[in-house]
Amino acid sequence: MAAQHSGARSRRLAVVTVTAVASVALAAGPGLAANAYAGTGAVRAAAPPVPAAPTPPAAVAPTPPAPAAPTPPAPAVQPTPVPGPTPVPVTPSVPPVPPAPGIPTPTGPAPAVSPPTPAEPAVPPFGAFLDSGPLGIARMAELSNWLGGTELKVAHTYLPGDSWRDIEGPPGFLDAWAQWRRAKADRMLVLNVPMQEHNEDGVSDDSVRWLLRQGAAGAFDQHFRALAERLVALKVPDTVIVLGWEMNGITYTHRCAPDPENWKRYWNRIVTAMRAVPGQKFRFDFAPSRGQDAVPWTACYPGDATVDIIGMDSYDQPAGLSFDQQVKEPYGLQQHVDFAKAHGKPVSYPEWGLFRNGDDPQYMRGMLAWIDAHKPLYNTLTDYCPHGVWQCPENPRSAWIYRTALFDRAEEPAATAPPPPPAKPAAPAASKPPAQCSPASLGDLVKYWLGGRLCLRFDGW
Repeated sequence: MAAQHSGARSRRLAVVTVTAVASVALAAGPGLAANAYAGTGAVRAAAPPVPAAPTPPAAVAPTPPAPAAPTPPAPAVQPTPVPGPTPVPVTPSVPPVPPAPGIPTPTGPAPAVSPPTPAEPAVPPFGAFLDSGPLGIARMAELSNWLGGTELKVAHTYLPGDSWRDIEGPPGFLDAWAQWRRAKADRMLVLNVPMQEHNEDGVSDDSVRWLLRQGAAGAFDQHFRALAERLVALKVPDTVIVLGWEMNGITYTHRCAPDPENWKRYWNRIVTAMRAVPGQKFRFDFAPSRGQDAVPWTACYPGDATVDIIGMDSYDQPAGLSFDQQVKEPYGLQQHVDFAKAHGKPVSYPEWGLFRNGDDPQYMRGMLAWIDAHKPLYNTLTDYCPHGVWQCPENPRSAWIYRTALFDRAEEPAATAPPPPPAKPAAPAASKPPAQCSPASLGDLVKYWLGGRLCLRFDGW
């Protein structure tokens, strides 16, 4: 699979190019969202509005009857002992507890008092690569809106690899990303870091061998120490570092195949240099591309002491390869999770998305189910054409699957509890669930990704 990855690399060749592609999809930037849909390829002027929470019927929260007077009733009405049962005083019924603001309430008949419903699992940490610069952060909010308000917990960007100055973190480049990360404690910043300058300049194997030997001897340690100090100063010391990604391929100057042994030594030098910076809490993600590519990625694994996460970039390629084959192929998805389990490491999917097989719902279903089953530490979809679903109108069927899986996933437990299926429900006139609801047949995904909801709103689709 050596050459099949080259088409996925345009976003790192030039941030400007990526921004231009994404900006076309959004028309006028973050204020407009690209929606594709009904197979027309049309771009809607704005992200669809998040459906308002339906107002519960008046019957759900009846006004309780006035309580009995606190003084004893008049003697005339005291029960007189007679044969048969003694009358029992009537206790006023307890009204149902109104829902918290913003939590949708099921329409149709409901019992006066509902027992507590267990919360569904939290939304898995996910995000999307939308742009390398600050525009990528603005688009995260737009993508969240398209997903019915479901919040992205992972921000993903790439350091440029043109020069060592880029790899140290260009002044101002990381500031907006760090600000987003610091805003909430449960967010995650994922940063791809090249191991060499001129990283996409077609450097020869002989030159790569020489550079790897230099790196293994410590010639470049200071650049990675400078990056670590910058991240700590920006108060994002827990950044996930995807170091030397897709090292098993042929695209990057930081590739492993010309000299795997010195590549591993070099990785260990970098990690050691960055971990030596006071205050750091970095996690290092070893993320090959799926399959053997130019060299088996297991030959590049630098060891458990310097790897915290074992990731995999897994696009829908090559042409004609089914998702099941992507699982079972040598160095494929199954071998990835087996390898990580054997080494006691969590898995991740820093890059995944459509590619050589076009708009492929079978792949999208398969990948979402795989994520459901194997619970990666995080996953980030590459969201621009040809890989994505929100910024790419070429993939409407896959976009429907992705949006169905993540639409309207609020964090409050009550918001995602499935309502009991009433017999022949009569929806209030103000609510129009039939026009905003589409059944989702996603098999095992229902339990985890959809929280048991078999019918999702698709207003604005």
